[in-house]
Amino acid sequence: MAKPWYEELFNNFAEGYDREGFTRGTSGEVDFIAAEIGGDKAKKILDIGCGTGRHAIELAQRGYDVTGLDLSETLLKKAREKAAAAGVRVEFVPGDARDFNFSAKFDLVIMICEGAFPLMETDDMNFRILANAARSLKPGGKLIFTTLNALFPLFHSVKDFLTAHGQDSRDNTFDLMTFRDHSTLEISDDAGLKKRLACDERYYAPSEVTWMLQSLGFRTIAVHGCKLGAFSRSDALTTDDLEMLVIAEK
Repeated sequence: MAKPWYEELFNNFAEGYDREGFTRGTSGEVDFIAAEIGGDKAKKILDIGCGTGRHAIELAQRGYDVTGLDLSETLLKKAREKAAAAGVRVEFVPGDARDFNFSAKFDLVIMICEGAFPLMETDDMNFRILANAARSLKPGGKLIFTTLNALFPLFHSVKDFLTAHGQDSRDNTFDLMTFRDHSTLEISDDAGLKKRLACDERYYAPSEVTWMLQSLGFRTIAVHGCKLGAFSRSDALTTDDLEMLVIAEK
């Protein structure tokens, strides 16, 4: 049975992952994350979909206790190597974001740059990720994540956006009935092997995200615009934001 596209994408793609443009905002994003917990080094942090550990390692370098979870052994291997080179300790755990259980263990959970949510094939799978994140939090804990903003494709062409950012979008189609973007991604992995992947990503409306989080017991939910490396509660979400920043507290 073929692997889902997101598993195949990150199979032997650790070096390529670290060259992607979205990795350049790490330090500024961690500034925001740290400020959201008041710089309290006693807080325990879970990074879901941690990839090669860019946020987890930056947080650990600042003195935080971090656990990273990811489905890709390739990315986790690279994350462990980077943590060792940086001289920090991060517990990197292999696991599926849809199926793990850290019951009330963490003060903060982060999922940055579509770490897991909203890449899954069904809404149910994506909801399970949020449910597991919620279950992992202690009472009063906080969830910070970014996800694709459904307001964007209502006013803009996703195909044009991808083309403007240097991505081949010839096969890109957006379904307004399901808010799913279907595209073909061509990459070369770290060994030079070329891959052609049929991608399927879900864009979520702010009202959908708010309803899901409320149903999971979050008391306060804030949705903002999302700028690479410059997360801020001052940015109102607009139709020009491809992504949105969500901050929810139990």
